[in-house]
Amino acid sequence: MAVSRRFLRAMRAGDEREQEREAARDRLAGTDPADLDALGPDERLAFWLNVYNAAAGDALLSDPSRFEDRRRFFSEPVVAVAGEDLSLDAIEHGILRGSQWKYGLGYVPNPFASAFVRRHRVDEPDFRVHFALNCGAASCPAVYGYDAETVDEDLDAAAESYLRDETVVEGGTAYVPRLLLWYRGDFGGGSGIRRILREYGVVDPDAVSRIRYREYDWSLALDAFRDGSDGEAD
Repeated sequence: MAVSRRFLRAMRAGDEREQEREAARDRLAGTDPADLDALGPDERLAFWLNVYNAAAGDALLSDPSRFEDRRRFFSEPVVAVAGEDLSLDAIEHGILRGSQWKYGLGYVPNPFASAFVRRHRVDEPDFRVHFALNCGAASCPAVYGYDAETVDEDLDAAAESYLRDETVVEGGTAYVPRLLLWYRGDFGGGSGIRRILREYGVVDPDAVSRIRYREYDWSLALDAFRDGSDGEAD
């Protein structure tokens, strides 16, 4: 759905496109749920990635103080889609992760997902979404606009870029992003994490024997939402 991309583009352009931003918010809120039902797997994935990033940026650029209470920021509604008020947690853990419990390390499903989430969540969660969602923290991945036609290759590019930028190898130890620990089940556990790091060329398996997890920098960093572009992953 183009409306999610328009919302993202208008958010990143700032005040100069506030009217377009408001129009996109209104159109998202008024979307027919049947139109969401009709989305194919790649369309659904791209749509909700854009909605998450646009909604997070929209909320924080409007009121950066919301980030001071992160638990509340993630759990309270920030955007309406098809008449449903949604939080960032509902979009990330409910829709994009297929109704996983936020604190379950990727191993514990959430049995209390709302009817809306159950109706519109992705059929097959993709671990690469963790490298595409930006909540405003300094350690978050970059923000890109996603299209259904290229979402697979763009997620590969985003994953490789984030993992390469955020991994440090020293003396046989790879210090990797903490996201890999928080959602280790999504990545296939310890063996899956090693496989992903190898596949993206982040580590040399012959030179790395240990994996350690870096601290996450929760400093508010809004530049990712302010560059005025709607770029693709590259």
